[in-house]
This record gives sequence, C-alpha cells and structure tokens, in this order.
Amino acid sequence: MATPIFDKETWLDISVNIIPMGIITFFVALFAILSPWGVEGIEFGLGFALLVVPAVLLSYLTYVAAERIEATEE
Repeated sequence: MATPIFDKETWLDISVNIIPMGIITFFVALFAILSPWGVEGIEFGLGFALLVVPAVLLSYLTYVAAERIEATEE
C-alpha cells in the first residue's frame, strides 16, 4: 500500500485553498465546454486567462504551503 503524500491534518489545513480551486476549475470547464459568449477576440482569451492563471498560481501556492506545513510538523 502506498503512503499518502500528506497526512490528514495537512489536508485539512490546505482545504481552504482546495475548495476555491475546485470552483475555479468548474468555471474553466464550463466556459471551455459551453462558451456562452462565443470564442472570438481578445475578450475570450483575457477572460479565460483570468480564470486559468489564478488557478495555476493557487495550485502552486497550495502545494508549497502543504510542503512547508509537513516540514514544520516533523
């Protein structure tokens, strides 16, 4: 059996970032599939970037925070 990446307390600590990340991912998927305003021009690219860039940065921040939490617990 594989060992988990993070323990239960760390998952609880980073859940404040995981929940908004899930919401952002939902909207990225929604706009990618449905495209309510059409796929044209810089507006679509800018709007999509305003969802994707924070999601990527939040993912990185969450991972770094989890590593630091794990390091201080040891």
